[in-house]
Amino acid sequence: MSKFKKVSPKRAFACLLVLFALLTVFTAMAENAAQTEAPAATEEAAPAASAADAAQSTDPDINFFKGLGNIAKSTGFAKSLDGTGGDWRNYVMIAVACFLLYLAIVKQFEPLLLLPISFGMLLANLPAAGMMSHPSFSFYASQPEALAAAQNLGKDVTDVMMRMNPATGEMGYALQTANGGLLYYLYQGVKLGIYPPLIFMGVGAMTDFAPLIANPKSLLLGAAAQLGIFLTFLGAKLLGFTAAEAGSIGIIGGADGPTAIFVTTKLAPHLLGPIAVAAYSYMALVPVIQPPIMRALTTKKERQIRMGQLRQVSKTETIIFPIAVTIIVSLLLPDAATLIGMLMLGNLMRVCGVVERINKTAQNELINIVTIFLGLTVGATTQGSTFLTLQTIYIVVLGVVAFGCGTAGGVLLAKLMNILSGGQINPLIGSAGVSAVPMAARVSQKVGQEEDPGNFLLMHAMGPNVAGVIGSAVAAGVFIALFAH
Repeated sequence: MSKFKKVSPKRAFACLLVLFALLTVFTAMAENAAQTEAPAATEEAAPAASAADAAQSTDPDINFFKGLGNIAKSTGFAKSLDGTGGDWRNYVMIAVACFLLYLAIVKQFEPLLLLPISFGMLLANLPAAGMMSHPSFSFYASQPEALAAAQNLGKDVTDVMMRMNPATGEMGYALQTANGGLLYYLYQGVKLGIYPPLIFMGVGAMTDFAPLIANPKSLLLGAAAQLGIFLTFLGAKLLGFTAAEAGSIGIIGGADGPTAIFVTTKLAPHLLGPIAVAAYSYMALVPVIQPPIMRALTTKKERQIRMGQLRQVSKTETIIFPIAVTIIVSLLLPDAATLIGMLMLGNLMRVCGVVERINKTAQNELINIVTIFLGLTVGATTQGSTFLTLQTIYIVVLGVVAFGCGTAGGVLLAKLMNILSGGQINPLIGSAGVSAVPMAARVSQKVGQEEDPGNFLLMHAMGPNVAGVIGSAVAAGVFIALFAH
């Protein structure tokens, strides 16, 4: 068998250059031959030739120093100085984004959500980057003018559309002259309410409702933990927010980021940035915010209560549960059907046992992809000019109040249930009634084991925890039904 001689990289590169040179020569010869054999230009071809000459005459001359000057003028620094690319608030938001990235990467505060949100914040505030820029349109007085402009720009006549002219407030013939930024198009999934329900489907596929089915009373704890939502709604109204804005702010108390985003896009889209950042930030701070409230509202003896083993839940019960909840909640509150329906669809795929492949997709690939898009585009709404306002400070403060009141509401009802049951319910599980699954349940377990290392509250706390997911979706449906126009 013959052996090929090894060729050095330098010789191979030289051969490649020679090959390209020969191809260039042959291409030039073929073009010259085609021009020689082509018939004389007819009168019909004259407009095309003149158009080509015009395009060639407008081709700019290459000037090295002038080019450097144009590049310098196009930098973000220059655009910030002349006011066309943002102002000092953009740089403040870039610093905030870097701090949030530090929390996500170094401190690992909810990194799966906080990292894309903070990086989206960074991208949206880069001066002159235009990541969230809207498409640009030119408007014309008549349809023939618009059609002529479309032909001159090499566009199809179908690109002409009727659109509201923001300058005049009237409908006119419009032609798109520039595309929007990347994040603008990805943001449509948030604006149209697509991403949050898909997140809910993934959450449902990862959630075990068996603890709730085994102990239906824990549904009351999930409902009590929504107290923070409605108290914060009243507080926001007192501070001068509209009812729709107050409802969006109140949902922060549910500790459910997708629900907060879903409600805000329908009721107060202009507040999406601060509300989303506050909701996800407080979700990450569950282990910091909740324990002091839990200890303040319970005694040492109550925190040491051991609860009995939960009963075994049959497969039939786990299959019937998501179907029944979807039907009952959707009939009582149709505006909650989107979130509840997708949540229960995901859970049904988990428990039925016949669609394991798509169940794994919902738990992993799908929810991960949607989380990236959701986080990036939500972060991109936090532009300095709209984010750094007094309203944002109010929202951040109200978010803490909502979260604290929700935790307190769950604990207080659990104390009452403990008294009525003769001391059989540990009040710590009430704090898990907020929707931060499964982090809030883990906090209940941790605080309980600090008093009694042999006490295992996790499965008991998961009941109120998953009930909180349902409760926050129901509260969202209530606000949408009341205040959506």
